[in-house]
Amino acid sequence: MSDPLRMLASPVHTIARKGVRKDVVALQELVAKHEIDVVVVGLPLELDGTEERSARLARQIGEATAEATGWELIYVDERFTSVDAERQLIAAGASRARRKEVIDQQAAVVILQSWLDHPELAWVPEDTHRGA
Repeated sequence: MSDPLRMLASPVHTIARKGVRKDVVALQELVAKHEIDVVVVGLPLELDGTEERSARLARQIGEATAEATGWELIYVDERFTSVDAERQLIAAGASRARRKEVIDQQAAVVILQSWLDHPELAWVPEDTHRGA
């Protein structure tokens, strides 16, 4: 999540994947107490920019979440975010066990922070745009 001024991304909680419907419900519950109006989804594109199974799944979850919540939906290219997250955790002195435990949260922070820093690089699917 980010701060109200949309300047700094912070980790909140990792949700274990259980299927699109259950994941959307878990996301709704997690942020019900926060004022959310945008969902930023990392799109795991292939190195050549194509979309395979993981990217299609990310789109399914993003679209289902936007539909269920009315939040604006934005996609961010997440190639190399896990590598960036790993480097950040190593630089912070996190142990190997700790890195394994929080890598997904840190990767989510990298994805969100990249959008906060460069919103012009993200794309909004026209058919699922809800408005802020």
